[in-house]
Amino acid sequence: MPILNYTTKINASKTVGEIQEILAKHGALKIMLDYENGLPVALAFQIDTPCGLQSIRLPANAPGVLQAMKDDGVKADEKRGCDVAWRICKDWIEAQMAFVKARQAEMSQIFLPYIITGDDHTVYELFQRRSLLMDGGA
Repeated sequence: MPILNYTTKINASKTVGEIQEILAKHGALKIMLDYENGLPVALAFQIDTPCGLQSIRLPANAPGVLQAMKDDGVKADEKRGCDVAWRICKDWIEAQMAFVKARQAEMSQIFLPYIITGDDHTVYELFQRRSLLMDGGA
């Protein structure tokens, strides 16, 4: 079965706008986008948490999605990979916001891996680096 949303015809820019709306409705205070080669690659936003304002950086892995599409035998280019990647992000965010609405999780809990630390890395990147060090890696 091909990757989720591989048939989307919706441009990444429209999907990112939908994501911004969803996040704003759930308390995001500031939202900004990172671009590479004219395509959106990450969405950064702030939320208020019990620990104060936290910045979050949520990437869309378009190269990974593009490779998955090719592995599935789907013809695609960089733009289409980007469109599909953001559609997948939107679906994930909508599902997570359902958890928030149902009080099964808080925004800070859902986005914890993506919270930006003082050294401009995400919590997950720090975890990954620490795991590599513990395993004897670089």
